[in-house]
Amino acid sequence: MSTTRPYSPGERGPEPSGASGASEGVAPAVGAAAGAAVPSVPSVPTDGTPRSRERQVRRLRLEGESGVVPLARDFTRQALYAWGWLPAATADRRAAAEDVLLVVSELVTNACLHAEGPDELRLTCDNKVIRIEVSDRGAGQPAPRTPHRAGRPGGHGMFIVQRLCLDWGVIRVTGTPGKTVWAELGAPA
Repeated sequence: MSTTRPYSPGERGPEPSGASGASEGVAPAVGAAAGAAVPSVPSVPTDGTPRSRERQVRRLRLEGESGVVPLARDFTRQALYAWGWLPAATADRRAAAEDVLLVVSELVTNACLHAEGPDELRLTCDNKVIRIEVSDRGAGQPAPRTPHRAGRPGGHGMFIVQRLCLDWGVIRVTGTPGKTVWAELGAPA
């Protein structure tokens, strides 16, 4: 797991509290239809200057849905527009948004291939970091294949996540089946 961080772990403040974990004024989404319609106040106005350091959260239930990878990418793209990451004004901002979409695809695909499918996608964003969490019921432990062989088909997902992200890991709750795989990417400059 990567330990490179541009800030100390406690610098971003406490984790969201409450059952939903949503920031003020943002309701959590339940189900694909509800996930697409969650209102959100953009954290970056149209002039590109950060408005607030408020943490924003969006959730999408994926359990029982079909076509979860494109569904998760579309949901994430909508969140990136709402949070001011898109439309991207520069190549660096466009690359940062594409990295987020790629990591979402990889984490959701891994849940499909190596677990019983994803249960939920959770996106959390502040002015410094976007955190992606994918929950599933699988017992496995994701890890980049070592040694990584670029010419081989398959097995690149967690290697890609490790290379693109500031940090990533797995959360397990004792006595509860499954896990949450999370990854954090830096906000575009």
